[in-house]
Amino acid sequence: MSSALTPLFAVFTIMLLGGLVQKLKILPQETDLILNQFVYNIAFPAILLIILAETRIEDIIQWGFIAGFSLAMIITYIVVIVISLWRTPKNQAIAAMRALNSTFGNTAFIGIPLLSIMFPNNKMALVAAAIASLLSVIMFAFALVSIELASKNKPNSKSAMWIMASALAKNPIFVGSLIGITLSAGHLELPASISLMLHQLGNTSSPCALFAIGMVLVKALRQQGGNKLFTASLVAELNAINVLKLIVQPMIAFALLSSFGVAQELIAMGVILAALPTAASVYLLGERYQVHANVSAQAILYGTLMTFFSLPILETLLKSYG
Repeated sequence: MSSALTPLFAVFTIMLLGGLVQKLKILPQETDLILNQFVYNIAFPAILLIILAETRIEDIIQWGFIAGFSLAMIITYIVVIVISLWRTPKNQAIAAMRALNSTFGNTAFIGIPLLSIMFPNNKMALVAAAIASLLSVIMFAFALVSIELASKNKPNSKSAMWIMASALAKNPIFVGSLIGITLSAGHLELPASISLMLHQLGNTSSPCALFAIGMVLVKALRQQGGNKLFTASLVAELNAINVLKLIVQPMIAFALLSSFGVAQELIAMGVILAALPTAASVYLLGERYQVHANVSAQAILYGTLMTFFSLPILETLLKSYG
């Protein structure tokens, strides 16, 4: 049995439990929102801050890893944007949502717990997940700018750079990571009590995040119950999104990371992070702007389930390469 199956079973079982609790209405209806806010605003920033702060800056600034992972996202994003605008030139916001669904992996909510289980006692696993999350947040902010500028709900008086800078400044994961990198670069040590507090907060992030994902997916599917779930065009779009996200992007990442001379173990981590399903925050963004939200919810669910098959295959291929 693939060693990826054990962490995947743990990941999906917690998600399934969250979905079951939401389905049975055991907890209050808004529990998923509260958990998401806690994880997003407190737990993840805490663990990313302390992990980066306690890691040598030389181990964080892995330029080959940063370049390879970033370019894999950017190339996939551009391909989807071009194809989508070629088919529907006037739907820039939908094109941005499709591109985000095809590139913005769940490097935080799934990537951190998955890599910590797959690479036990390996600090670079969390560092790789932190770097990938930081890069993904920047990509998310770029897509947010595109959707904001294309939105017809309100006039856009702010510049693209201002919107993006504002989005990053308000993003707790970005801010927490930046503080951690700054502390590492300055060789500054936090007091033991603060370090312990951040570790304790951060340790709650993985189970709470996975539990909340299960709740969010069940709620999203319940809310769209009256829609046609399996039209031919929808199935084609879901397949295209997840082929790009789960297969094409990790293949590009593998080629780039290898060509940039990244260490073998980091290549494996980078490819696995690139092969993760779309993050639930894409659905939340779609809901906020009323753009492609239902398709995003189904793409996330479909991709998350497909990962159960695609990741063990990917892990086997990576082992044969090694």
